[in-house]
Amino acid sequence: MTDAALQPPYDRLLATADGVADARPEVDREMAREVFREAATLLHNGLALDGLDEHDAAAVVAGLCEDLVAEDPGAAVRTRADRVVTEPGELHDPKGVHSSLLVSAVILQL
Repeated sequence: MTDAALQPPYDRLLATADGVADARPEVDREMAREVFREAATLLHNGLALDGLDEHDAAAVVAGLCEDLVAEDPGAAVRTRADRVVTEPGELHDPKGVHSSLLVSAVILQL
């Protein structure tokens, strides 16, 4: 079995952990990677991206990468979910992305 955190689009979460560790010297890199690896595993096992095409799944993970390092990650994810309904941009399935973001918030207990 492959490690979900190392497979696209989840691999971006580990890159975010590294970016946070690089930007914030007080952050332990291995601890950050462990936390983001667990998030990737939970999202993968929880089927949070199920039903989305590759483009939209990558957009959800990219948004989560930004939101999970926000001061209030739960509020950030919910705000993003609401925004994709009114401002879908290049998303193929805005309603699906909205649902995936909300499911992600529940899975990650935000």
